Amino acid sequence: MSQNASKHEVIEKNVGWMILLIVLLISVGGLVEIVPLFFQKSTTEPVQGLQPYTALQLAGRDIYIREGCYNCHSQMIRPFRAETERYGHYSVAGEFVYDRPFQWGSKRTGPDLARVGGRYSDEWHRIHLNNPRDLVPESNMPGYPWLAKNTLDPQGIAPKMKALRKLGHPYSDQQIAEAPAAVQGKTEMEALVAYLQVLGTSIKTSR
Repeated sequence: MSQNASKHEVIEKNVGWMILLIVLLISVGGLVEIVPLFFQKSTTEPVQGLQPYTALQLAGRDIYIREGCYNCHSQMIRPFRAETERYGHYSVAGEFVYDRPFQWGSKRTGPDLARVGGRYSDEWHRIHLNNPRDLVPESNMPGYPWLAKNTLDPQGIAPKMKALRKLGHPYSDQQIAEAPAAVQGKTEMEALVAYLQVLGTSIKTSR
């Protein structure tokens, strides 16, 4: 038996060494793939035309997350013909600079929503969210009628925008000051529709 073969046998028979070396290998591989992305403009800078979410859209995004919409809908179009023909331009990293956390998802029980903005009217979204089967009879998506009854809390939006500004979102003092009035009296339904209507629109205007 060669010396190299003997070393391999020692590692393969020692669970501790095997785990340590596997973790080391994965760590190095991950660093080599991930670290360079932090220095590429295409992954760290917003695409042309991208704006941070407005107060109402930001509130809608919170509702989207709260209701678990990401469990059935992805927001990531892969660069494959089958996907771009159905959903539109493939997703690029610069679209998600202001998403914390991103909503790429990992499953498509329902269609991808990365380019849903502007595809349907506000009224279509309201009807669909209230009872999806009124528009899509075969849909298994649950209805969300309570969103039309619940109103937003205007006091919580400004602190959230201030926190996001510290993370790099370019909110001005005026935008933050006007945020409570922008969501005052608005329903959760209106906020969620506003969020859906902005998805993917930056790439449409910049290309």
